[in-house]
Amino acid sequence: MNKDILKGKWNEIKGDLKKKWGNLTDDDWTRISGDRDKLIGTLQQRYGRSKEEMGREIDEFFEDWERRNRKVS
Repeated sequence: MNKDILKGKWNEIKGDLKKKWGNLTDDDWTRISGDRDKLIGTLQQRYGRSKEEMGREIDEFFEDWERRNRKVS
C-alpha cells in the first residue's frame, strides 16, 4: 500500500491495526497518523523487533487488509 493510500484510508485501517498491535496507545496512533515510517518506528520500540521485521509484517498486514476489503465490482 503506497503512502498516499495509507494516509487516505488511515481511519478505516486504524481500527484493524489497533486489534493487531494493541500495545500502542491512542497518543501513538495520533502521532503515527498514517505515516508508515512512524508506524514501523513505534512498533519497533513497543515490540523490540527489527525495522526489517516490522516492515515485512506491516506489508503483509496491508496486503491482507486490502484483499479482505477489496470492493467487488
